[in-house]
Amino acid sequence: MKLCMIGTGYVGLVSGVCFADLGNEVICVDRDIKKINDLKKSIIPIYEPGLDELVKKNYKAGRLKFSTNLEESIQKSNIIFICVGTPTKKNKYEADLSQVYSAANKISKNINSFKIIINKSTVPVMTGDKVEKIISKKVKKNLFSVVSNPEFLREGEAIRDFIYPDRIVIGTTNKKSNKILKNLYSPLISKGAKYINTSRRAAELIKYAANAFLATKITFINELANLSEKLGVNIEDVSIGIGTDNRIGGRFLRAGPAYGGSCFPKDTRAIVHTADRFKASLSVIKTVIKSNDKRTELLLKRIKKILNNKIKNKKITFLGVTFKANTDDMRESSSISMIPYLNKNGAKINYYDPTGHKKEFNKLKNVKFKKNIREACEYADLIIIHTEWNEFKLVDLKKVVKKKNFIVYDMRNIYSYEKMKKQKIKYFAIGK
Repeated sequence: MKLCMIGTGYVGLVSGVCFADLGNEVICVDRDIKKINDLKKSIIPIYEPGLDELVKKNYKAGRLKFSTNLEESIQKSNIIFICVGTPTKKNKYEADLSQVYSAANKISKNINSFKIIINKSTVPVMTGDKVEKIISKKVKKNLFSVVSNPEFLREGEAIRDFIYPDRIVIGTTNKKSNKILKNLYSPLISKGAKYINTSRRAAELIKYAANAFLATKITFINELANLSEKLGVNIEDVSIGIGTDNRIGGRFLRAGPAYGGSCFPKDTRAIVHTADRFKASLSVIKTVIKSNDKRTELLLKRIKKILNNKIKNKKITFLGVTFKANTDDMRESSSISMIPYLNKNGAKINYYDPTGHKKEFNKLKNVKFKKNIREACEYADLIIIHTEWNEFKLVDLKKVVKKKNFIVYDMRNIYSYEKMKKQKIKYFAIGK
């Protein structure tokens, strides 16, 4: 199949590369000339384990191409995936669909044969209706089909999630499109992926509902962690105890900072906005958003308590600043609020993240990126484990830190009390 991916962000690039690896001819299109030129040189704009190898392999094989020529790419392709950003508008709830509609308009001008147009971007219910309306103004309806095919890729696990998905959701009532797409995904279906054909609106809602539910699980366990700290209970025991119930499941039941990233914050807000538009109550999700928004403030209060309310001139080290491990994504990461707050209150901050220096902290005085764990922790009063990168899990902090009475605040529970006690390290964790 000949595919066109409009947008080379996280979804477009990963999906495009993986489709090429399945044997399809794929053109990844972006208006960013530098990004396209870099991709042609196998310089990858995002950190995703295994992605660079797949890009090199499929580009060399000729199955994967990169282009800034959208018009030509549309004309040459059978299936066009819209993979552009849908960020939250300034009102903080409504999704900004301007890039989706812009792509739809450009597609409408370049349809020269039957095309399947797929919304791969996460979009509110009825977005597909609007895309269809935009295109039908210039093209006969028998020449195109608009489909919703949401992605379920986890950052840091995206390639595996693409190759071994739990399900493939195809939102269309067009029999021709459904047949073609079932064939496109047949290599994944043969590996056990469930193929689910729904209406377009149902597919759009499925994506938002899934993310809202997972956000709810994270918020739920975080609130239980707050209670556990008051009761002297280990939250990890609670997570295991409820997670082994098949009705609940153990995934997304690890207490930690507020959920972040490119999906959960914006998608929970967007589904609430949709519900408000149609005068439907989503009080549970509204409460989840409210609780998550307060999470960082609560953790900062605990940091102050750990330091006996003496933040000024304290040397604080953050190990990891991305919203989760195995990604360079800083969007909605708790560190973006925590570090400026501590810095404003007089703390001197070092941070180390395996994905490198972060521009988000460039304008802050006394906030410095260090190139390794040793340099970051050497003179620390307080070490905050913010992101659960594997390289942090076995580090001997006693050998790294020169100060005798340093403190560890483990926001990811990657260490055990027993180990810290044995090493005579003053240790605090989430939900313990």
